[in-house]
Amino acid sequence: MCGATSASAAASETAAAPVVFKEYVLASPKPNLAKIKANKIEKPVLKFGIIKLTDCVPIVVARELGFFAEEGLSVSIEVQANWKLIVENTVAGSLDGAHMLAGQPIGATIGYLGQADMVTPLSMDLNGNAATVSTKLWAQMQEREPRLKEPGHAHPVSAASLLPIAKERAAGGNPLRFAMVFPVSCHNYELRYWLAAGGVNPGFYDGYNDPVGKREADVLLSVTPPPQMVQTLTQNTIDGYCVGEPWNQQAVKDGVGVPVFTDYYIWKNNPEKVFGMTKLFADGNPNTVVAITKALIRAGHWLDDSRDNRIKAVEMLANKAYIGANPDVLGASMLGTFEFQKGDKRDLPDFNVFYRYNATYPLPGHAVWYLTQMRRWGQIPGNKSDSWYHETATKIYRPDIYRAAYAKLQEEKLIPEATLPTDDLPAFVGEDFIDKIAFDSKKPNDYLKLFPIGLK
Repeated sequence: MCGATSASAAASETAAAPVVFKEYVLASPKPNLAKIKANKIEKPVLKFGIIKLTDCVPIVVARELGFFAEEGLSVSIEVQANWKLIVENTVAGSLDGAHMLAGQPIGATIGYLGQADMVTPLSMDLNGNAATVSTKLWAQMQEREPRLKEPGHAHPVSAASLLPIAKERAAGGNPLRFAMVFPVSCHNYELRYWLAAGGVNPGFYDGYNDPVGKREADVLLSVTPPPQMVQTLTQNTIDGYCVGEPWNQQAVKDGVGVPVFTDYYIWKNNPEKVFGMTKLFADGNPNTVVAITKALIRAGHWLDDSRDNRIKAVEMLANKAYIGANPDVLGASMLGTFEFQKGDKRDLPDFNVFYRYNATYPLPGHAVWYLTQMRRWGQIPGNKSDSWYHETATKIYRPDIYRAAYAKLQEEKLIPEATLPTDDLPAFVGEDFIDKIAFDSKKPNDYLKLFPIGLK
């Protein structure tokens, strides 16, 4: 598997002494001008967008450690306010590429809430999300499921205890409300997957132009930008949310929320973020795109290579130019642990994976899964053939670009040799999913028929 050189080196050394983080001073890498000519770089000056989440870190690392500069690229990074702006600014051309939700290039290309042809040459990470409920809702769940009161209870927590609460709240005209970050986000689909696995209907969308998806819903889901999640929970506007880090750990630190699952338990080693760009940019700047991909692959490898590298990365993210949050909170998950309640800190070495398990490879089978969830919940309004799923996935997720970049890195001996996937449309065993339903990306329609809750 890709990145097996250090197994869980970056995250498994969790018994080490407490980390004292240092203040990080931004680097000023100078582009290798010779590479611009040698590699026929079409656009050497670039601007990339990020959201304030720990999984933006491959882009930050590639800039700060000079991986972009070594490819002849001068890269600036601009924090964006929300995921909607990430896509809009990339499509408009004010960003050349961005940290994106894995579902965003897919949703844009198929025309959900607007159409724009987009591609991704690289997956940025696996896992990395969690869902948190308010302390009030957690207490109600504990009353209905007493084992949740036991110290060290098993995870993930089932959503089954929410069903009677949801029915009571809905009958009283005050339905349970959960936030996620965007309609085509992994967070939306993971939250829906968790709810449905517990018998709670999260609601259906009415096609490409419906941003809400509340038909037949037992609970209401809405969009909130990641940095606003904790505040919105504290104000009792919502009862829970699904988001990336550091916003679940911040809720624990502030004493306002309890995480009920990490997405590793929803789907083991699930695809999380990608580096997205328009198809127009990719087609018009093929050498530049390969150079970008090379730098990001190196960043992913560096992040998973050692615990010291992860510590350095946390210090980078803590700089106000990027996330600007408390490094202790940022480091909680980045260094291989996760705190579910104060004092209940557990080892989760694979909470963030940036290179191991072929994390950087843009696997079309992952895109097929996202498309099945879009159909399951009604964002895709009608049945599609298996071939449509496959053709759509392979034109958006671009392993051909990745393989070209990876081959160059091997020629230049910049990363160790590893084994890339041999099947771009693989099957995933049921044991990897919370509901034990296996997923064969070659047979998406058969997969959809297996869900008790969901469109077929």
